[in-house]
Amino acid sequence: MSTINSKIGLLMVFFCLAFVSFANAQQRGGEQKEPPTYAKLLEDMDANEDGKLEESEVKGPLKDEFTKIDTNEDGYISEKEFEDAPKPSGKRK
Repeated sequence: MSTINSKIGLLMVFFCLAFVSFANAQQRGGEQKEPPTYAKLLEDMDANEDGKLEESEVKGPLKDEFTKIDTNEDGYISEKEFEDAPKPSGKRK
């Protein structure tokens, strides 16, 4: 009888852990982040605080697409260039 109770207890613990893990994964996956504003990017990335974003200061997808976004090829991404830039498609990693 105690073997059966032990198995049932272990099974209940397993299902509880599985449920908590699943619920936690669902909660994190459902969060949608808003894209950053140009002002937020300046705040986070403008290392020399000149009010401009140059290629050496940016990181992530913005750095990968710098030449496409810098349409006037002046070496900086202006607010207008940032606003006119194509938005990434698909899910983020």
